[in-house]
Amino acid sequence: MSPIVIGVIVLAALILISMAVKIIPEYQRGVIFRLGRLIGAKGPGLFIIIPFVDRMVKVDLRVVTMDVPSQEVITKDNVTVKVNAVVFLRVVDPEASVVKVLDYIRATSQMSQTTLRNVLGQHELDELLAQRERLNETLQKIIDEQTDPWGVKVSAVEIKEVELPETMRRSMAAQAEAERERRAKIIHAEGEFQAAEKLAQAGAIIAREPTTLQLRYLQTLTEIATEKNSTIIFPLPIDLITMFMNRGASAQSGEKTTK
Repeated sequence: MSPIVIGVIVLAALILISMAVKIIPEYQRGVIFRLGRLIGAKGPGLFIIIPFVDRMVKVDLRVVTMDVPSQEVITKDNVTVKVNAVVFLRVVDPEASVVKVLDYIRATSQMSQTTLRNVLGQHELDELLAQRERLNETLQKIIDEQTDPWGVKVSAVEIKEVELPETMRRSMAAQAEAERERRAKIIHAEGEFQAAEKLAQAGAIIAREPTTLQLRYLQTLTEIATEKNSTIIFPLPIDLITMFMNRGASAQSGEKTTK
C-alpha cells in the first residue's frame, strides 16, 4: 500500500474521530438526533456520536438577560406611556427547548412584549409608578406559565423605565410642588400653634406671679447692655420702683420697732 493511500486513510480516520468525539462544557447540553429522531440530551463531558447518522444541537443552560423593547401602553386611566423591561430566563429542559420551539429566545421576547402591554394596560398610572414590584411579579408569573412548555424558566421580570408624556410630567411636577407647599404650611401652622400654647402658659405664670415680669424686665436690660456699646435710655416701670420702695419702707419700720 502506497504512502499516499495510508496518509488518506489516516486523515479520514482523524476526521471521523473528530466528528464522533464531542466535548460539552458544564454549562451546555448536547441534544442528539439520530436519523431525525430525538435520542436525548448528553453532557457535560466527553461522549461519542455516530458520524453522518447523529446530529447534535448545543443548548446553553446559563441565565440569559433579555431586553424587552420599549412598548407603548395605554393605561386604565387613558394615559399613554412607554415602558421597557428586562427578562431573566434559562433553559431547564434542553430537549423541549429544541423540539417544541424554533427559537426560544425570540419566542420569549415576543411573549414578553405582548404580556407587558396587556398587563400594564389593566392598571392605572399611579399603580404603575407606585406598585412596580407587584407588577413585576405578575409579569413573571404570566410569562413563565407561557414558556414552561418550551422548557424555559423565567426567573424574574423587571420594569426598567416608564416614560411619561411631557404634559403629564409637568402636571405631576405641579402636583408634587403643591403637595410640598401644603405640608410646609401645615408644619408652619403647627409650629405657630405650639408657640402660642407656650406663650399662653408663660402668660398664666406671669399673671400669678407679678415678680416674674420684673425679673424678665431686668434680664432684658442686661442683654441689651451686653450686646450694645452705646447709651440706651430705657423707661423704668413704676411697678418696679414701687416694689423696692415697699421693701425699703418695710425695713425702716422694722428698725423703728426694734428701737
